[in-house]
Amino acid sequence: MAQPGGDAARSDALVLFGVSGDLAYKKIFPTLYAMAKRGTLTIPVIGVAASQWSLAQLRQRVTDSIEKRCRIDDREALDRLLALFCYVSGDYNDEKTFTAINKIMGSARHPVHYLAIPPTLFATVIQGLSAAGLADQARVIVEKPFGRDLASARELNKIAHAIFPEQSIFRIDHYLGKEAIMNILYFRFANSFLEPIWNRNCIASVQITLAEDFDVEGRGTFYESAGCLRDVIQNHLFQIVALLAMEPPAYRGYDAVRTEKSKVFQAMRPLKPDDLVRGQYVGYRQEPGVAADSDVETFCALKLFIDSWRWEGVPWYLRSGKCLAETATEVLVELKPPPQKLFADSHPATGRTNYVRFRLSPSSAIAFAVRVKQIGKEFIGDQRELYLLKEQAGEIAPYERLLEDAMAGDPALFTGEEAVEAAWAVVDPVLESHAPVHSYQCGNWGPKEADALIASDGGWHNPIVTKTKDGSAG
Repeated sequence: MAQPGGDAARSDALVLFGVSGDLAYKKIFPTLYAMAKRGTLTIPVIGVAASQWSLAQLRQRVTDSIEKRCRIDDREALDRLLALFCYVSGDYNDEKTFTAINKIMGSARHPVHYLAIPPTLFATVIQGLSAAGLADQARVIVEKPFGRDLASARELNKIAHAIFPEQSIFRIDHYLGKEAIMNILYFRFANSFLEPIWNRNCIASVQITLAEDFDVEGRGTFYESAGCLRDVIQNHLFQIVALLAMEPPAYRGYDAVRTEKSKVFQAMRPLKPDDLVRGQYVGYRQEPGVAADSDVETFCALKLFIDSWRWEGVPWYLRSGKCLAETATEVLVELKPPPQKLFADSHPATGRTNYVRFRLSPSSAIAFAVRVKQIGKEFIGDQRELYLLKEQAGEIAPYERLLEDAMAGDPALFTGEEAVEAAWAVVDPVLESHAPVHSYQCGNWGPKEADALIASDGGWHNPIVTKTKDGSAG
């Protein structure tokens, strides 16, 4: 969509910090394999970690990852990928580590440094890169969460900007690389019929649910430092809100899109404790790394307002959690009923009025719900959904798309400094000031207290995931 900004020279080396960690194993190695299969990865991959591994051990871990997380269906591509790997074992506080990286890089002059490491190590690594001369003409990819509150986000931005210009900083949120997320932007501004109704005059409410039917999967230590509000709401769901609420960008470039998204975050009303319901699934406190008296939320629901001309008075309801009834992400934009009740059921006492529904995962779809007349003399009808789009074959995985964009210097799908800080400013007031968590049983839709938050707007829309004959979700 966008034109690359700044120095658009393609990266000629990928330096992967944290190569021995879970993120590399679960996400990055399969992504690199997919890129190797498509022929888009041909540069050296320099893995860096404290683990005392040999290069053979690293290559075996890469192979194990691909076998378990996807499957090896192209042995030649795997061999090409493994041949690209080099390994540096060392302490991030030791300048010798960065000297070794520099030596292995050889003639590469435009590296991209991927910080797949805890945020507490960002400053150490960024400063080490600078001291070793590895930051010149380089890019840096930073994984979410970018900070844990407004103050820490500002501090991280300050540290990063001391070494890298903003156009060389790629704050990665894999959600922005999903085809269904990108389609929200396209669908809104490629079609003229939507704009006249996409405002406070016609829209009654908007709700977004990102549900997962599994637990923290051994990541209790991480979750104790984050929680659902920081891990999902402040980044994934806020990004969806921005795409749904933003004004049309002045032009197609990434700067225009970033500007309009930042305006949405800046217009969000800061949250108050009463806007928030926090939950914790029964059994979370028994997870490894979790405190016996933990008050960290595994579920979060909130009511949000955007104080702008377009959205004044329209409530936005956001909900996410672990161990819920389904794994799915959906948006429901509910329209106001007709102004005059010409037919008895045109403003139903129960059920929903017309709506637009975006299914973002596990499959993708856009649907309109409209009322149509039943056969017969009586003017009564039913609400039916009209599907506009379903999953398309050949979609590029989010991490693959984002890593390719970062290597090409295209920041269109990455979050800018202003947006990061503005989003933290919205949630900052309730990060520490909030009610205790409410417990909920696994397999339902969270604590009942969350239902009261949205009761005046018809209740939550619970996504329904159907299973195909092969057992996959659809």
